[in-house]
This record gives sequence, structure tokens and C-alpha cells, in this order.
Amino acid sequence: MKLTVVTSNAHKAEEVAAFFGGIAEIDHVSMDIPEYRYPKVREIAEEKARDAYRALRRPVIVDDTGFFIDALNGFPGPNAAYVFETIGNQGILKLMDGMTDRRAHFETVVAYASKEEVKSFQGTIEGTIVQPKGREGFGYDPIFLYEGRTLAEIPLDEKSTISHRARALAAFRGWIISAGEPAGD
Repeated sequence: MKLTVVTSNAHKAEEVAAFFGGIAEIDHVSMDIPEYRYPKVREIAEEKARDAYRALRRPVIVDDTGFFIDALNGFPGPNAAYVFETIGNQGILKLMDGMTDRRAHFETVVAYASKEEVKSFQGTIEGTIVQPKGREGFGYDPIFLYEGRTLAEIPLDEKSTISHRARALAAFRGWIISAGEPAGD
């Protein structure tokens, strides 16, 4: 089976490839897709998948991730990429200065688009915000503590089995297996 992963983020493509190692051949297409401003991560992922399918004319998967901090009323939410590019981890930590509620979660939605349909699959992971630790990962990974380690302290092969993206990809993989290999266009 061959899956075309569309993302301009090489780290995401590596994580997807590690997750599907031995199951599927991953074709990475680096393509800028508009960052939609919908209130739900699912809506953004599905629209990005439609755009990628229209551009490539073959079945694709894309994902979108939201980062939700309880004490900040869910901010940055589905705007996680923009907020990271704008204020980064230090900006998030500054916003949380003095706050005792450090709970947060990631939500990733993987969307698959073909000529016939768009399907989406969600994965979440709960954790807390901490001072940066670790050298693995990318984005908010150094400040997100999950079960005693930040995501940046977890090696990619392990992270690829437990992360929010891994959970969404596992749901997608389950659908592929139950539905049979998606047909090419």
C-alpha cells in the first residue's frame, strides 16, 4: 500500500513514515496548503485534504493539530501553528506565568481524501505545560509533559506509538484495514 502524505513539515512526514513502517510505503509531498481559520480542527483538516486532493488528483492524507491549554480557555486551539510561529514556547510560558492550572491537550485530526470521499480520524493526548526539556520532536513538544516526560524527551519511534498524531493515524489505519486498501484514482 502507498500513502501520499501532504505536509510542508518534514517532521510530521517522518512521524507518519515511522508509524506506518512495514505497513505502507509513504510518499511525502511538501506542499503549502492554506491554514484555514475554522473553530474545529476536524474542519481544517478536511478542507486541507480536499485542497491537496484537488491539486494532486490522487488519494492523500493530511493532518491538522490543535493545542488546547485549559487555563487559557483552550488557546491557542486550532491556531497552534500560527501561535507557535508568532510567540513560540517562550510566549506560551509567559502567558501562563503564575498560573497553577497547567493542564493541556493536543488534538490531531488526520483527513483522507479521494475522488469518492473525505474521511477524518481524531487522536488526543492529555498532559501539562512545563519548562522546556528534551531535544527530540518539534513545536510545543519541549513544554508538553506526558506521563513524566515531555514529548521532546521521547524518542521518535516511541512517540510514533503514543502521540496524538499516532492515535489519529491508528484510527485511520483501522479504517483502511477494515475497508480494504483505498483505491487509487
